[in-house]
Amino acid sequence: MSRNRNSSSFVFPCTKVRKVSVENALPSSLKAVEDQLKICGHKRDIDVLELFLSKKELTEVIDLSRFKKLRYLWLHHNKLHGISFLTRNYCLTELYLNNNAIFEIEGLHNLPSLNILLLHHNELTNIDATMKELKGMQNLRSLSLYQNPLSQYNLYRLYIIFHLPGLELLDRKQITEKERRYMITIFDHKKAHVIQSVAFGKRVDASWNPKLPIKQKRVKKPPSDFAFGDNVDKTLFDDPEDAVFVRSTKRSLMTFTSMNWNTVLTRSEKYDQKKKSSAAEMLMISLR
Repeated sequence: MSRNRNSSSFVFPCTKVRKVSVENALPSSLKAVEDQLKICGHKRDIDVLELFLSKKELTEVIDLSRFKKLRYLWLHHNKLHGISFLTRNYCLTELYLNNNAIFEIEGLHNLPSLNILLLHHNELTNIDATMKELKGMQNLRSLSLYQNPLSQYNLYRLYIIFHLPGLELLDRKQITEKERRYMITIFDHKKAHVIQSVAFGKRVDASWNPKLPIKQKRVKKPPSDFAFGDNVDKTLFDDPEDAVFVRSTKRSLMTFTSMNWNTVLTRSEKYDQKKKSSAAEMLMISLR
């Protein structure tokens, strides 16, 4: 702290304080990384596939680009503010950054292989900047952003589904087809219009012009000699069985044809000269 000669105010060297804090934080993260390497028994950086650095009170992390094959990284429950140390870990598939103090995720678009990303319980406020970093991730399937200030956005869930169509799980909840359809009607009006204009497999004009006259369909009039009830046979029978017989004769006829196998000669009978050969007969069964 120093005093300005021209005024009585004090000047605080904020940049130096920040630099000192970073310098103090990096050794602690380096020690945490080295401890993990000793626990796992890795001697070469290329053999490191996962790092467990959670609950280490870390505010900064050393550059992890040396671990080119790193796939799984746990950094939850720390005090991180950014992810500038993750710019060249292209093989990373699972990243756990929840329960930190992260307010920006600039550089996350450099991790195209991410499948799972947990960012809940952080300080993300700008939903547009967040989606700008995430929308290029074609392999992202699971994402959590709840308990961030941006999750208070009115249409927060549908907005994320719109920008990340390949997402399957958001905030530990499965994305439903109903949500996807609802998202289209809100954020993609052109696509919604196309979907609504498709009827019976053909494209129709779904636009409505109030100036056009409404064309009414013509109503077919029944013939003059038509009368309801005249098509019913009202003949009375003394015996109910006669009525049943007449009714059965008016039903549609169904016929089945089959071979009468009793008239077909067997193999031994064919070579028997005493037995006369005759043509096979057909059976016809008629049902009403």
